[in-house]
Amino acid sequence: MNADMQEVDAVIQRRLASDVVLINQIAHYIITAGGKRIRPMLVLLFSKALGFAGPERFELAATVEFIHTATLLHDDVVDESALRRGRETANALFGNAASVLVGDFVYSRAFQMMVSVNRMRVLEVLADATNVIAEGEVLQLMNMHDPDLAVDDYLRVIRYKTAKLFEASARLGAVLAEAPHDVEEACADYGRSLGTAFQLVDDLLDYEGTTTQLGKNVGDDLREGKPTLPLLVAMERGTERERDLIRHAIEHGEVERLGEIVDIVRHTGAIGATRDAARAEADKARESLRVLPASSCREALLEFCVRSVDRSSRVRRHQAQRSWRLEKRGVA
Repeated sequence: MNADMQEVDAVIQRRLASDVVLINQIAHYIITAGGKRIRPMLVLLFSKALGFAGPERFELAATVEFIHTATLLHDDVVDESALRRGRETANALFGNAASVLVGDFVYSRAFQMMVSVNRMRVLEVLADATNVIAEGEVLQLMNMHDPDLAVDDYLRVIRYKTAKLFEASARLGAVLAEAPHDVEEACADYGRSLGTAFQLVDDLLDYEGTTTQLGKNVGDDLREGKPTLPLLVAMERGTERERDLIRHAIEHGEVERLGEIVDIVRHTGAIGATRDAARAEADKARESLRVLPASSCREALLEFCVRSVDRSSRVRRHQAQRSWRLEKRGVA
């Protein structure tokens, strides 16, 4: 997989090239900022697991990373974020206008790349994904500062805004391999569930982690007025005073009493409830892998299920990995 990811990185570097200096600066800044590169790995793992080894997989793996990068550039402007992956955001460093325009460049370059593969089904999958992601961005904007948001509406945003690109990445591997419809849908189900699990854990880390662990400022979600699952559960389980405190903080994007809110989230068991919801999604993802033949690729995809839920605590992660390795022997 390391050699394959090096091929993807080579495509990324080649495709980022522009005669406009500022585009090169910002695009390379965000692309080289780190990150897990899970989406491109899903393209590679599913295509290889299903027997496809053509060079198109590298182009599409880079394409989904470009789409993800473009959404990050736009997200950070909308959210007025100053820190991502432990570094200043592009908008903090280069300004909002430049970040939005370079995000547009990265988006349009991604569409050039997907066209180059010359497969209509690929275009359908990625065009649908980018459209749904945009809908998710708008839905999230509409939900800001709304403490009465229903859990189902919160999950809808996750599935549109985050999980959809995971789903598309996994589906692309099956499309490249020309897998049967039921196999393609199972791959897509895996991506959707895995992406949902990842976002649920990201949301709980805002109340469990530190700025160093997160790579962003603790309390950013609350500052932006995002009613995430840990807050929704805490309001449901807390006292009237605790509920009123959280409601006020969401409505006003207030972080002055963040310490109190974190304590409420923790003692009401909202972190555990959110992690349980993430684990349920990871279990769904794991079940979807039954359509794949046994291989190192499937093992890697199973490992993603573990890491999606238990990446915030080294001890918890070690215990979970040991437990899940025993369990996954039954996935055949």
